[in-house]
Amino acid sequence: MSEEVPDRPPQSGLLGALRVPRNATIGVAVGVALAVAVYAARVLELFGPFAGTREYPLLGPEGWFLVLAFVLATSTALLVTSALTVVEIVRQAKKLD
Repeated sequence: MSEEVPDRPPQSGLLGALRVPRNATIGVAVGVALAVAVYAARVLELFGPFAGTREYPLLGPEGWFLVLAFVLATSTALLVTSALTVVEIVRQAKKLD
C-alpha cells in the first residue's frame, strides 16, 4: 500500500460557491446592529427605567449589559450567517437539477 495522501480539491472553492464571506459580513452587521440597539435601549432607558432593583457586582449594569450585547451580537451573527449559507446551498442544489 502506498502511504501517499491523495490530493484534495481546495476548500476555498466551496466557501466561495456558498458565498460564506458575504454571508458572514451580513451576519456580523446584523448582529452588531441588533446588539447596539438592544444595549442602547436598555442602558439609556429608552423605554423607561427597569422595574426591578438588582445589584451588578464588579462591572456595574453597563458592563454586564455590554457582555450580554457581545453574546447577542455573536450568536445573531452566527445564526444569520448559517441561515444565509443554507439558503445558498438550497439555491445551488436547485441549480444542479
